[in-house]
Amino acid sequence: MKTQRICLAVLLFALVGAMGLPAWGVSKEIVQLQTQVQALQEQMQHMQQSFDERMGVMNHLVETDTDAVNKAVDSLNALQTTLKQQQGDAGGRIEQLSGQIQALNDTMDELKARLNKLSQQLDALAQNQQTISAQQSQAQQQAQQQAQAPPPDILYNNALRDYNGNNNDLATQEFGDYLKFYPNTDLAGNAFFYLAEIKYRQGNFQDAIKNYDQVIQNFPSGNKAASAELKKGMSLAQLGQKDDAVKQFRHVLQRYPKTNEALQAREQLRKLGASTTARKTE
Repeated sequence: MKTQRICLAVLLFALVGAMGLPAWGVSKEIVQLQTQVQALQEQMQHMQQSFDERMGVMNHLVETDTDAVNKAVDSLNALQTTLKQQQGDAGGRIEQLSGQIQALNDTMDELKARLNKLSQQLDALAQNQQTISAQQSQAQQQAQQQAQAPPPDILYNNALRDYNGNNNDLATQEFGDYLKFYPNTDLAGNAFFYLAEIKYRQGNFQDAIKNYDQVIQNFPSGNKAASAELKKGMSLAQLGQKDDAVKQFRHVLQRYPKTNEALQAREQLRKLGASTTARKTE
């Protein structure tokens, strides 16, 4: 467009100059101008054609570049969409894997708890088995010992004979064997009583009280219960425990009021300077 304007300006300038020329030179100048104008027109046409061609090429290039850009944008959008989808799928897979791992951990914890419980049960069974084995072994030993031991009547009579003969050591061994082999017979209470009596003879009043308590606690209806109550009081008196001895003698009066042991208990109370009246509150 700028080139066309320049050409038109040159043409007008030439026409104006031609108007001021003499007449004889008009035709020649006009021919020259026409030639120049024609040349300029051809040049302008050539330039326009070249411009159009270049513009066409540029338009083609722009269109090509635009298509390339649009394709690149489309590819980029598709790539972004694919990446987002892959990220979403990866996130979903990660969440799924996390859930599976958590489920496995929970299962492992449950299995550990079951194994611990089973281990405790096995330990308890092992302890019970050991206890049962020990009891069976003890029972077998007792059975063997009883099989080897003398009959209960013979063993008891021998112990009583040695006790009456003041053979205290031998009597202690024999009464101990009787309690070892025959702890649940009616005469077991008597064996404890005579063991206490031996201790009393020897002045071992504290151990004597322990054996008297065996008779009182384990054989309360036995024929030596009243005597054990009385002799316990006498042992307490020997140990200087006057108040406990008085209570024990009064207990004999209360529980066995019409027995020989009650008479002896009253005598012991007189010696201690205590009242001989049995008190139910004691």
